[in-house]
Amino acid sequence: MNRKISIVFSILIAGSSLLMVNCQGDNKSKKADDFTIPDSIFKDKPLMISKEAMNDIIGNMSSPVEMAALIKSTGVPFNQKYLASTSKVDNLDTDFKQALNLGIYGCDLGYLNMYEKTGSIINSMQAIKKLADQLRIGHFFDFNTIKRLATNNENIDSLMYISVSSFNNMDEYLRDNNRSDISSLLVTGMWVEGMYLACQVVKEDPNPQLRDRIGDSKIVLSDLLLILKNYKSNQSFAKLVTEVEKIKKEYENVSIHVESGDPEMIEVDGMLMFKPNDIQIVNMSDETLAKIIAAIENTRAMIINL
Repeated sequence: MNRKISIVFSILIAGSSLLMVNCQGDNKSKKADDFTIPDSIFKDKPLMISKEAMNDIIGNMSSPVEMAALIKSTGVPFNQKYLASTSKVDNLDTDFKQALNLGIYGCDLGYLNMYEKTGSIINSMQAIKKLADQLRIGHFFDFNTIKRLATNNENIDSLMYISVSSFNNMDEYLRDNNRSDISSLLVTGMWVEGMYLACQVVKEDPNPQLRDRIGDSKIVLSDLLLILKNYKSNQSFAKLVTEVEKIKKEYENVSIHVESGDPEMIEVDGMLMFKPNDIQIVNMSDETLAKIIAAIENTRAMIINL
């Protein structure tokens, strides 16, 4: 399965040099194994993770737009109950709380956009704008244009594009200005909420493609923990790491096999390129899925109740 994603909110493919996958076997079948980052490499001071490395790590995570599109493709109708309430936004009084929940609301915005629920977008945007302003990145969020598009029910593609661009610009600014800790929380909030939405849908409709997407998220958890553990000297980060590790533990019984397919030649911008056709096979029992869903629900509840 080839996933086309980019920094935080995009749907373009980003190749990863830090994908925590160990491939074994012959050319026809490979096994994607988990990789554990030893805590001993994390000292009192955070390690300097390069912009390129951060891009690669984030690029392996499903974007909210991609996840929302997959959810919608299952035919499951929109459900307002899946979304996080914005009523407690004024209680988020630290950068840590604000950044995590900004990621949550940002993912929900992608879900609203995908289902064209323009009437519900305004409340979500107001919460996003408030948190972004408090984090000093609100100037990257084109609130007026998004509000106009949503209020007038104008071109949904333009609405989604501007929403995507706003979050991409905020995230890039954070990492370019030595605020990668805030960027990591933004990404974590988005990832958790995207997984939460997928899990809620699977509980109602066990769609095989969506189920596999939940299962193959095992391969990004080490990346996510690599980012978060970099700041675990902070008590709040340490608690979050503990929560994410609980999710990772439930993935231990998930196995992922990659079957190699013959690559094909395609033309991209007038240049011939090889496109891989590997197939990723996820093996996950119903019991394991239920445990993963419960762990994700618990982590999400912790975040929205900070």
